[in-house]
Amino acid sequence: MKVLGNSLHIAKSGKLIARGKQTPIIGALVFDNNKNKIGKVNTVFGPTKNPYISINLFRSANRDRFMKNSGEKLFVSNDKKRKRGRRPRKKNN
Repeated sequence: MKVLGNSLHIAKSGKLIARGKQTPIIGALVFDNNKNKIGKVNTVFGPTKNPYISINLFRSANRDRFMKNSGEKLFVSNDKKRKRGRRPRKKNN
């Protein structure tokens, strides 16, 4: 796992806003210090060197903890996002 950045606050939309050190892949899983999954990267905006990152939090993530503890370190998974979808059909010859 790589360091994503630090959490800033919870937006009115319910998404966690973080400040990153680099641009992550959209849809990448985000983890906290205890290696618990907390959400997925939704959008990246702002300057390219230190972007702001919007994270969709999972229901299991404790929103109150992020409201009280701004500046908590967040991590992102190294795995590239797998494409999910339909398998190609087999051709009948």
